[in-house]
Amino acid sequence: MPGVRDRQETCAVLSPPEATAPAPYAASGPGPVPATPDPVARRRATPWLAAAAAVVWAAAMALHAWIPNTGVNAGSLFQTLLPWTGLGVPALLVLAAVLRSRIAAVAVLAPAVVWVTLFGGALTDKRSGGGGLTVVSHNVGEGNTDPAGTARALAGTGADVLALEELSDASAPVYSRELAAAYPHHAVIGGVGLWSKHPLADVEAVPIMPWTRALRATARTPDGPVAVYAVHLASVRVSAAGFTTGRRNDAARELATALRAEPAPRVVVLGDFNGTYQDDALAPVTSRLRSAQREAGDGLGFTWPAAFPMVRIDDVLVRGMTPRAAWTLPATGSDHLPVAATLSR
Repeated sequence: MPGVRDRQETCAVLSPPEATAPAPYAASGPGPVPATPDPVARRRATPWLAAAAAVVWAAAMALHAWIPNTGVNAGSLFQTLLPWTGLGVPALLVLAAVLRSRIAAVAVLAPAVVWVTLFGGALTDKRSGGGGLTVVSHNVGEGNTDPAGTARALAGTGADVLALEELSDASAPVYSRELAAAYPHHAVIGGVGLWSKHPLADVEAVPIMPWTRALRATARTPDGPVAVYAVHLASVRVSAAGFTTGRRNDAARELATALRAEPAPRVVVLGDFNGTYQDDALAPVTSRLRSAQREAGDGLGFTWPAAFPMVRIDDVLVRGMTPRAAWTLPATGSDHLPVAATLSR
């Protein structure tokens, strides 16, 4: 039989455990449920976003002159490509069709109307007859491997005056030789030159840059003297730093200074402006002259690059003369297309 000690140990083992305080009550159940996008609300909002995009695009086109040129020169870049902003219209129409949204489709009318207002007139043929002076301007390209062929093509236009830009020490004599028969009068200074069927007088360099990129001469035409400028403004670049236009803008201001001092009542400025007529950075020049292409051209008259022209950076600008017709000529060995215009008093 077990002794008293054994009974005590057994009782100790069999005694119930000490009661413990109940654990405090913990709330159970799921926590806050994160909000999930409402697909219905999203479908309703998307057409309005597309409509808003169309309105913003139209505003940018209409107010292009207000886009600042600080920093990366976004204003000049946008204005250079301004005719191509019309591509946003079919893109927005496709988006409206995908969304099956009447609201978005109606909103696309805004950029469409703005583009037509800006460029619709350029799509009509405004050429007319008449005009006693035909001029041609061509950046012949320093890398042109066939300057003789380019010269023959230009002589074949029958123009009264040719302005050539980007002449090199090697190519200038070739043009002089090939054009001598049709153009007995010529002047070359630096990288620009004039060839004329009419006598040239008062030939001088125009200091728009540290090196010569412009010259002026008086053409003695049968209808009276005309001040003719051959101009090649500084090049621009698009890079990670933005649209670099500083040197070109400086050259434009210097050219504007020369034009303000020009006493001749009839002025023709031919050349490669490395910028479009819409670029407000060139306003010192373009505000004083009229574009023959805009007044008497057919189409937008893009000139560069020659393989697939996207912008018109070559132009014929006039003062005191009336453009009768303006057009681009077929490609030569240059990366620019030549431009031509017929002018009258």
